[in-house]
Amino acid sequence: MKRKTLTAALVGLLFLTSVTTPSCIGSFSLSNRLLGWNQNVGNKFLNELVFFAFWVLPVYEVAGLADLLVLNSIEFWSGTNPMAQGEKIIEGKDGRYLVKCDGKGYDIISCNDGTSMRLDFDVEEQSWSVNVDGQEHLLFAFVDDSHVRVPAGANDYRTIEISEAGVYAYSQIVAGANYAAR
Repeated sequence: MKRKTLTAALVGLLFLTSVTTPSCIGSFSLSNRLLGWNQNVGNKFLNELVFFAFWVLPVYEVAGLADLLVLNSIEFWSGTNPMAQGEKIIEGKDGRYLVKCDGKGYDIISCNDGTSMRLDFDVEEQSWSVNVDGQEHLLFAFVDDSHVRVPAGANDYRTIEISEAGVYAYSQIVAGANYAAR
């Protein structure tokens, strides 16, 4: 009788272990977001104070446990982490980039050197712009289903067709502007 009870307990423990601790490390998105937020609170002294407070109040411990037992298990079985929605790592020819989507645009952060840029879509203007170092620049604005308005120099805009010929024409405009600027 003891042998059956011990065997049943071991089988139950193995099942529980296999469900709660998958063989995948996981992305620990909740813990990483919390740590990332803490690193941007203020200067290094304020960051350390918040870190210590979160350690004493077990905020980090609870976030780590939630990642370990729940979020990483969901990530293992479904392939996506609920906390990582709207975030994706992209492998580019120049390195890795973290792309975050917030419904209004995209934040693109280089995993190599930490540089970042922001792409925003303006619903009213139907335009995409890029924000680099606090300066916003228009990339293009939709005119209709087959044309976009693009910058062609200082305060000058051109309407081009959304086609291979239109892209080629725009590349010639940009090449001419760059040549003239030299």
